[in-house]
Amino acid sequence: MTKLTRREWSKLALGSIAAATVFPAVSLGAQKSKRVDSRFNGVQIGAQSYSFRDRPLDEMIKAMAEVGVGSCELWAGHLEPKKVSREELRRWRLDAPVGEMKAVREKFDRAGIDLYAFNYSMRDDFTDEELERGFVIARALGAKVMTSSSNVSTAKRIDTFARKHRMRVGMHNHDNLKNPNEFATPDSFMRAMEGTRNVVINLDIGHFTAANFDPVDFLRKHHDKIVTLHIKDRKRDHGDNVPFGEGDTPIKPVLALLRDNKWSIPANIEYEYKGADTIAEMRRCVEYCKQALTT
Repeated sequence: MTKLTRREWSKLALGSIAAATVFPAVSLGAQKSKRVDSRFNGVQIGAQSYSFRDRPLDEMIKAMAEVGVGSCELWAGHLEPKKVSREELRRWRLDAPVGEMKAVREKFDRAGIDLYAFNYSMRDDFTDEELERGFVIARALGAKVMTSSSNVSTAKRIDTFARKHRMRVGMHNHDNLKNPNEFATPDSFMRAMEGTRNVVINLDIGHFTAANFDPVDFLRKHHDKIVTLHIKDRKRDHGDNVPFGEGDTPIKPVLALLRDNKWSIPANIEYEYKGADTIAEMRRCVEYCKQALTT
């Protein structure tokens, strides 16, 4: 496999924006900004950076600070090149300089945002080298955990590298009930965790509701295995994503469980419904969660 040169990598990375712009040189002693505080009654409200998929990395960080969200689950799409072939993407993952990932972490630090998790979706078509590279990137980013829209059959392979790198990986669910190799049901999580040590759960309460399961009951029973929540509102029976409070997802009871039991599980907003302005809608989502936790 031919490795990418630095020039080739720079052209691919982040929509072909020059690396000098995306990753400006920073000193290791770069001063951190005052921490953005989005913890309400002990519950950390964060954001999946996919919520800001309409803008590149630097603008996403700026928007997150503007909205007032102090914890981030970084979507790999904010790092990886866009509109490339599967093989080109694999090559980028294997060759992306670790030092540049450390510079990304410093950007979050300077903005006062905790880069808590790295979302790297490891699927059946990943090579072992590609799987392990996700953990190398996550470590360079300073992430505490990883999340992954994966396959059930990939879990044991992932666990091998998760144990090696001493990092837990939360498997992310959708509402695809037709394919048993996708995460959607309580049983899919149980099958993936059986015989593994570091494979755990990233519960998307909106998708779980859309698949006609109860996220409140599941959270009560399995909170010790959940490393992050995705907070969104959807209708049951595979219904649409809708503004918070307009769907069937029990967002308020879920947040109340975290607050009342002092469970330290970040609740990451994932803005997916149709709205006119991302920042305005994210502010609306944050305010909804704040009100749920403080009233």
